[in-house]
Amino acid sequence: MKILVTGTAGFIGADVALALLERGDEVVGADDLNDYYDVGLKRARLARLTGHVRADAYHHHELDLADTDRTLELFERERPERVIHLAAQAGVRYSIDHPQAYGRSNLDAFLNVLEGARHQGVDHLTYASSSSVYGGNTKTPFSERDAVDHPVSLYAATKRANELMAHTYSHLYRLPTTGLRFFTVYGPWGRPDMSPFSFVQKILAGEPIDVFNHGDHQRDFTYIDDIVEGVVRTSDRPAEPDPAYDPARPDASRSDAPWRIFNIGCERPVELLRYIEVIEACTGKKARKRMLPMQPGDVKATYADVSALVEAVGYRPKVPLEEGMERFVAWFREYYGV
Repeated sequence: MKILVTGTAGFIGADVALALLERGDEVVGADDLNDYYDVGLKRARLARLTGHVRADAYHHHELDLADTDRTLELFERERPERVIHLAAQAGVRYSIDHPQAYGRSNLDAFLNVLEGARHQGVDHLTYASSSSVYGGNTKTPFSERDAVDHPVSLYAATKRANELMAHTYSHLYRLPTTGLRFFTVYGPWGRPDMSPFSFVQKILAGEPIDVFNHGDHQRDFTYIDDIVEGVVRTSDRPAEPDPAYDPARPDASRSDAPWRIFNIGCERPVELLRYIEVIEACTGKKARKRMLPMQPGDVKATYADVSALVEAVGYRPKVPLEEGMERFVAWFREYYGV
């Protein structure tokens, strides 16, 4: 199958593209290689694709998906059968100071992807949403049936907008779309702006780490291999209308259009201070903690109910935090020569 994967220089996108190559698919990659974080790390991820034993089945395009003409030309030239859209401007805190970047990368670009998929008759669009859409919800675990109308960051608002935009295209044009609400993803080749990476980096360097809300946080940490399996399984099962949907009693997780929303997480939330203890055990070094108040746009806890994804595609996360962090620290030491 020919599958367009956007964000192939990104953390999740690169590993999804590798998984597709390894099972025999033809992969079209797209990424603009922006400088939100270390471009060298992004190029190193891409080198894993261009140096793959099946590199002839990988076709890379460096472009900004917010460029309407170039994005629609990409769809017309490559004619992918399916799309896995993982490119986006990430980061809750970054959205506080750089709001325009989110409008362009998360709204304009997503609209172009929807248009390309519609015009080329793509048989399934799978895209990245985020656990951030749950905003200040305090009922846990988070369920796709919960209302998500009170975002607490612009990043979260753009991801919720993506879900609504996708539903519109599924309703109007019968384009099958599935959104995956990612919880905190970590593992080898991870993002430097996320706490698993920055904590390991600073602890190994003997630098203090910032512990927000004085450590009173919980996060649903999910290992990259589990995420990749879930993404690929979801892409392989195009969304269909739900025959049980009742418009008189609407359910936020269902539709009479070929549209679906799923949580994809580990279903085992970890206290922040316990998470730091795991990193200390894996690095062999004690953390120097700088206790700070809650940051704007942040939430106290994330906890995924993944039962819907388990039922729909057989997803089942397997890697516990202790094992996943050990693998991540080993990769970090090797990649950075620490």
